[in-house]
Amino acid sequence: MGAISFVLLVLMTLICPPLGVFAVAGCGPDLLINICLTILGYLPGHLHAFYIEYVYYERRDQSVAGRIVSERAPGIYSERVQGTVYGTVPSDA
Repeated sequence: MGAISFVLLVLMTLICPPLGVFAVAGCGPDLLINICLTILGYLPGHLHAFYIEYVYYERRDQSVAGRIVSERAPGIYSERVQGTVYGTVPSDA
């Protein structure tokens, strides 16, 4: 199921980059930036969209492996893509 959703996401991004960003990051600053980049030129919109998707899947895979990435990915404003979760505080006990 994961490979099928990844292929569909890539196809959506190839057709319309903001759709791919919306599917991964939701409605927020990343989507607005991608819409502006797509209006300015089709290639910058694709580069930005694939960068967001790469970071999303890389952070997800690291989370599954038990590695927590503490630094933020540059140029990404969505907490969903960054891999941070609200309301969780690590305990030192």
